[in-house]
Amino acid sequence: MRLGALLTPAGDQANHLVNEARAIESAGFDSIWSAHAMGRGFMMHDPLLALSAAATVTTRVELGTGILQLPLYHPADVVLKVLTLMQIAGDRLLLGVGAGSTQADYALHDQDFSQRFHQLEISLEALRQGFESGQVGNGDVGLPPNMKGGPPLLLGTWGQNVKRAATEFDGWIASGMHRTPAECEEALKAYRAAGGQRAIVSTIIVTGNTDIGALREQLTSYAEAGFDDAVLMVYPGAPSLEALRVLV
Repeated sequence: MRLGALLTPAGDQANHLVNEARAIESAGFDSIWSAHAMGRGFMMHDPLLALSAAATVTTRVELGTGILQLPLYHPADVVLKVLTLMQIAGDRLLLGVGAGSTQADYALHDQDFSQRFHQLEISLEALRQGFESGQVGNGDVGLPPNMKGGPPLLLGTWGQNVKRAATEFDGWIASGMHRTPAECEEALKAYRAAGGQRAIVSTIIVTGNTDIGALREQLTSYAEAGFDDAVLMVYPGAPSLEALRVLV
């Protein structure tokens, strides 16, 4: 099983983001991810901007959004930003998308939270069209031929949509923060049964109070269940990245 790490919330130290990205890669992690959260009383980096910065200071790790709340963006904006990021990151980019689950994020954008799944469908259709032809709505973003198809598209979701992730997307992102390991492992069975390929369990919280032995057991259970990747959110005061890396 591959091990990734999420970039942590913005701190008050200069160059926090790029220093953290360098440290994650230097510690031997396989991937760096950026979450998408707003209106929570603390600042998370914009996922696409954060990964652009991380891409410039790393060379090996994959770079993924975990996840981008697609309904909060205009599809043309997403297509253009993602194509720009692909020019920096190359084939290291993974685009994880979803509807999100926090009303505060939608309130910040004056968007209707109750319509998020409907808007997700509209945005997904426009996104796929943009990556295939460059056409988004009535315009053309000028798709470079070598970027046709866009990056691998992963769906962050739960419930019945897990099967959809298996059949319509390049992978599935499960929440290790909002679901128990047992729930994630049960959903993984449905995902594999539907033909799903890459399966990622993300946002496994690690703090200074985390029992390293229990975390090792948790990661082992995810690996034995068949998850391809586990992604940690490592907060200040937690065990070192190097100590965490050897758990997998």
